[in-house]
Amino acid sequence: MIKKGIIKYTRIALTSLLIAGAISCRKAPTNTSTSGIATIVCDASFENIMDQEIDVFEYNTKGKASIIPYYESEKACIDSLLDFKTKLIVITRDLNEKEKEYIKAKNRNVRSNRIAVDAIALIVNPDNPIEQLSVSEIADILTGKTTEWSQLGPGMLKGDIQVVFDNEGSSTVQYMRDSVMNGEKFADNVFAQNTNQEVFTQVQNRKNAIGIIGVSWISADMRTRDLPREERIKSLNQQDTTVSEFDTSVKVLKVSGKDDFRAYKPYQGYIYDGSYPLHRSMYMISTAANGSLSHGFYSFVTGTIGQKIIQRTGILPARVQPRMVNLN
Repeated sequence: MIKKGIIKYTRIALTSLLIAGAISCRKAPTNTSTSGIATIVCDASFENIMDQEIDVFEYNTKGKASIIPYYESEKACIDSLLDFKTKLIVITRDLNEKEKEYIKAKNRNVRSNRIAVDAIALIVNPDNPIEQLSVSEIADILTGKTTEWSQLGPGMLKGDIQVVFDNEGSSTVQYMRDSVMNGEKFADNVFAQNTNQEVFTQVQNRKNAIGIIGVSWISADMRTRDLPREERIKSLNQQDTTVSEFDTSVKVLKVSGKDDFRAYKPYQGYIYDGSYPLHRSMYMISTAANGSLSHGFYSFVTGTIGQKIIQRTGILPARVQPRMVNLN
């Protein structure tokens, strides 16, 4: 059981009623592939990525289109799609056959596209001397077999290890439970915050903390968000958009696989060739009709510019191969 927060917070849940209400309260005069209003319910782990996609898409439509995002748990995303409260979702898996058949039985088409491969990054305070962990060591920390930094070797910090996730319902939590812990329970040293930014805050303020977070949140190249729109969009036309830097306010750990003595950081090249072991797919799923705004946005994200935006965020786009670079 993951404890809620090293710090206390109040979470205001977004419900499916808000999604439906957004449409009923803001009616667009027209709805085409580049105009009108549409909603998307996206796994909260990918908020950084989807905000970038929406910003560029709306800019390209010259203000005629508005995509309203809701960032929720993976379950909430799927429920919203199956309840027909939205026509677009982004999650870490494809729909299963039962879910697809349910949608088709309601006379709706369903499209699914793997748009990226995301990596799970481990971050610590820059003053923490640790540089790398193996998948088995991570599992031992999460299940409570390892509770103190000193158990990981000489020269480590003294004190308890505090593990910090974004929130207890996130797909990142689910991934670590299923893929690293083999379904075991989380130990008492594992805490859930409310947002990815709070994970950063905890790691920056606590030497004993280790944050588990999607790699797009640590990409130094996300600083392009602060540039004027015109400059950011112009930069997408550059030949090379491969990310080779991480945010220096935290330390990004190297991770080694179960049968690998060498450890790797979650750079795009290492995600691409499978060297970095903590990775998962990212799917965009649509039930929208051709010619609608939802379908137009789906086509944009799965197209060339949308894929370049994904590449700029530090994760691996499905259709654009990264430039391979030599990194320590």
